[in-house]
Amino acid sequence: MSATTADTHVFDVREDNFEAEVLQASLTTPILVDFWATWCGPCKTLGPMLEKLAAEFNGAFRLAKVDVDQSQQLAAMFGIRSIPTVMLVKDGQIADGFAGALPEGQLREFLLRHVQPLDGDAAPPAEAAPESPEEAINRLQQAIAAEPERTELKLDLALALMRAGQADAAEAELASLPANLATDAKAVRLRNQLELARALKGAPSLPELQQRVQADATDWAARDLLGVRLLLEDDAAAGLEQFLVILEKARDWNDGQAKKRLLAAFATLDDAELVGRYRRRMASLLF
Repeated sequence: MSATTADTHVFDVREDNFEAEVLQASLTTPILVDFWATWCGPCKTLGPMLEKLAAEFNGAFRLAKVDVDQSQQLAAMFGIRSIPTVMLVKDGQIADGFAGALPEGQLREFLLRHVQPLDGDAAPPAEAAPESPEEAINRLQQAIAAEPERTELKLDLALALMRAGQADAAEAELASLPANLATDAKAVRLRNQLELARALKGAPSLPELQQRVQADATDWAARDLLGVRLLLEDDAAAGLEQFLVILEKARDWNDGQAKKRLLAAFATLDDAELVGRYRRRMASLLF
């Protein structure tokens, strides 16, 4: 592949052409950057799928291939710890990314969050259902068995276990991570999720908590647990609202727990717009 070929959606990139072919080019067309190496087994699985999708999306994005052995400075600049690692660059900035070889269905979902195929051919087929947490656990356990040296897979497994509701197993995997992964953004996020999940051990059900809050709006303990339940049961905005009420009406309750809950919640959420909105509301109450 040539970095200057105009009629292809896939090209090689190195330090000398990265700024022009990726950063500058991303101002008009999103660039998906695939950090890979010839010796990397998962790269051989992921690479062809990415190239297939680049063709199907028909120019909605371009795929830049970075051989980390030949472009070590680029890999260092982006903090690449494992390969394959993929980053989406839009408007000269990193917009999203992931590590590891995802299934094709998840790759399509990732791309469709940011770009739309120009010819409509890349719409996910009906049978390409999202990978369930249980399927992810099975896939990652097999990958760890095949490549035990890839310790970053254990972090992915811990996240999958948490998504499956297996908090104790997730915590065990998290505790076994090497020091270099302990401060990874994913690990920090998972710790906050586990902290919230621990608060619900032995807690009343969602309907019971709602009834308690309706009966007594100042039952801060019930409102706090209601917020945690809503947050972990995919109604993040409603959960954050409960914490804001406590922050507004009883800021110092339980040693300022509402603020702590909000900060922990922000660290677990992917929705940047939602987090930004509630951060501003929290700040308006505090300052």
